[in-house]
Amino acid sequence: MPLQQGSARLRQRTVLLVGIAVLLAALVLAVVLASLLTHGRHEVGPKMLQWKDRGTTKNLQEVILGRCYNYITAQHPELGDKDCLKIWESLKDAFIYKNPCNITPQDYQPLMELASHPIPCNKSLFWSKTGDLVHRYTKSNQNFLTLEDTLLGYMADRISWCGDPSAPGINYESCPKRNECESNPGSVFWKMASKMFAEAACGVVQVMLNGSVEAGAFRSSSIFGSIEIFNLDPDKVTEVHIWLMQNIGGPQSESCSGQSIQRLIHILEERNFKIICEDNYRPVQLLQCVHNPDHTDCRLCTNSS
Repeated sequence: MPLQQGSARLRQRTVLLVGIAVLLAALVLAVVLASLLTHGRHEVGPKMLQWKDRGTTKNLQEVILGRCYNYITAQHPELGDKDCLKIWESLKDAFIYKNPCNITPQDYQPLMELASHPIPCNKSLFWSKTGDLVHRYTKSNQNFLTLEDTLLGYMADRISWCGDPSAPGINYESCPKRNECESNPGSVFWKMASKMFAEAACGVVQVMLNGSVEAGAFRSSSIFGSIEIFNLDPDKVTEVHIWLMQNIGGPQSESCSGQSIQRLIHILEERNFKIICEDNYRPVQLLQCVHNPDHTDCRLCTNSS
């Protein structure tokens, strides 16, 4: 009898040990499988979308905040009530974690409202294909403002940004060009900012175009030709001055009587604007005017009242 009881206890211990061993093996297997599955998901997870343009500017938040604070404190202290942190957050919310080909004007509406400010009459200066010259001019002559001289344009000038549905939500490697998709973050932003800049213009409006461009100084596909010109308000704008610039050394591809300029004048006349076209101005003349506004040939400078 004692022998049978000993054998029974031994079997029970054996069964218990086997059960524990099986349970431990199952736990180890579960941990290994979970690890493999997690690793597998990480490996096959969504990758950043690939595009053809440069990616988001490094340290974008610091760049935007730095420019914003500089603009409202050093350059335009009258705008000191602007909240740069809220402006940055509204810009970030417009594109982060979003497909960069699906950006809408509604995404940027909060930013436009936060960063907008009045533009004094007679100071609005529009341009096309004259970017370097026009900004050298406004830097030296405070009588005029381009879009890039406003808070919105100053913060965004020459930088890029776009989001991505996958983490971390911002693509620093590449962003889409306009020909890849029109509803990309940069294109939508500049179209909205340009529209708002044009709507704010009043008094005498200036337009600087490049008469040395072989395809024509006025292009219907440009931001000025497709957006700004149609958002000028005839009830607020008294006159449009066209400055037709020529590159130093030529060529002079177009004058005020040229085909594309006449097309521009026709559009403006249809919208009941009074127009003046200043022909054959060269950058060297304009820059001389910047440094010596009292010169008798500096008609551009004397038109800045």
